[in-house]
Amino acid sequence: MTPDWSPLEDELSRWQKAGLILPLWWRDDDAVQVTPELDRLTMLSERLNMPVHIAVIPEPAEWALAEMVERRPALIPVVHGWAHRNHAPSGEKKAEFQLHRPMPAILSEARQGLARLRDLFGPALRPMFVPPWNRIAPEIVEELPGLGYRVVSTATPRKRAEPVAGLCQINTHLDPIDWRGSRSLLDPQRLIAQVTDQLGDRREGRADNDEPYGILTHHLVHDAAIWAFTEALLSRLMNGPARPWIMEKDEEKQ
Repeated sequence: MTPDWSPLEDELSRWQKAGLILPLWWRDDDAVQVTPELDRLTMLSERLNMPVHIAVIPEPAEWALAEMVERRPALIPVVHGWAHRNHAPSGEKKAEFQLHRPMPAILSEARQGLARLRDLFGPALRPMFVPPWNRIAPEIVEELPGLGYRVVSTATPRKRAEPVAGLCQINTHLDPIDWRGSRSLLDPQRLIAQVTDQLGDRREGRADNDEPYGILTHHLVHDAAIWAFTEALLSRLMNGPARPWIMEKDEEKQ
């Protein structure tokens, strides 16, 4: 069944009539190497003229990925933890950067992640820290600026623009994958309603429209339904009030 996009289209029309701009960004997690799925992500990004921040896992990341990024400026690398390894005890939610280990070991991995990806990507790398599974202890967040990070990114609307001095929070707000069920696309009408409600809250001042609205994807596990929905959603946003947000480079002012 074809989704009914009219609720979102009506909301986007309200934005345009009000002369509002939606800052929009795209984050895609778990890049390690060049794959057909990454090629497809890149082509979609270029077709939409919508850059995608790829969260790269530092420990297993391959040089070929850096070579691809050098050729394809639509791909913007950021740091995705260290090894995407779960350290939580059995029965707890998966996490790599919660306080399940000594703090020095945790901070060492966060520091190594930034250093290794700077070696791989050079100035193309943005110093954004994306903790695997979107989970990170507040005590670790406090240390990120001292390690060289300027942005932390998890999920759901941020509580504060700067969780600590010198560090911005730029989260994601919509993940189309049914992780706990089919691992395919969630009910598209539910997703359309979610986006529509979130944008309505921003338009009416109940939510922070200074925070870029984030779409989260995972190219390695997409099926045809996820690819199709992602393209349809981003196309509508880009044809409406959305303007791409791109994290600036180290040498540029954030």
